[in-house]
Formats: sequence, C-alpha cells, structure tokens
Amino acid sequence: MKKQFLLLAFLLMSLSAFQAKAQQTKTNEKAVIKTNIYCDHCKECPSCGKGLKTGLLKIKGVKMFELDDKKMTLTVFYNPQKTNLDEIRLAISKMGYDADAVKADASAYENLDGCCKKA
Repeated sequence: MKKQFLLLAFLLMSLSAFQAKAQQTKTNEKAVIKTNIYCDHCKECPSCGKGLKTGLLKIKGVKMFELDDKKMTLTVFYNPQKTNLDEIRLAISKMGYDADAVKADASAYENLDGCCKKA
C-alpha cells in the first residue's frame, strides 16, 4: 500500500513538472517594431497588405501581428524558441520595409507598389 502511494505521488509530481515545462515553452513574446508605412490603406491593399501579412506569417515562430499604420508600427507576437527579433527585422527588411534600425532592402523596396513608397 505504501509503495502504491509513493508511486502515485511520484507520478503526480512528474505530471505537474511536465505540465509546468509545457506551459513554460509556450510563452510567446511581443515586440513593437517601428517601420515605414506610407499609404493610408495598407491593411486593405491587395498587394502591400496581403504581401506583408503573408511574409510575416511565413516567418517560423511568428504567431500574429498587428499593423498600426498611423503610428507606423508592427506589433509582432512570436515564439522566442523558434525565432528572434533580429530574424524578424531582417525578414521585414527583405519585404521592402524598414524594421527599427534595419533599413529596407533596396531591391525589395523598389518592387513595392507606388502607394507604399515615400512620395
């Protein structure tokens, strides 16, 4: 009886430790990235809005993002065990947009629609 109790106690402790570890690894982080958004319709634009959404969600570990075209920021929610801010900024740059101190890739910027470029 005592052995069964000890075994049950051990299993319960193991299960709670496993559950705590699982919760710990699911922690996402949030980052606000300053960018350059020049058009007033980026969220709806079939080329820039869709391209930005597709490009960001292709980054492994990026869960979701919010674009604030008035503040010119992207709030990105990501899993830090799958990606990091430098990789996210570089990917945004390769889409033709600035990402904090990382300047937009020149050739990617040239491929943006005219509405997405600074007038």
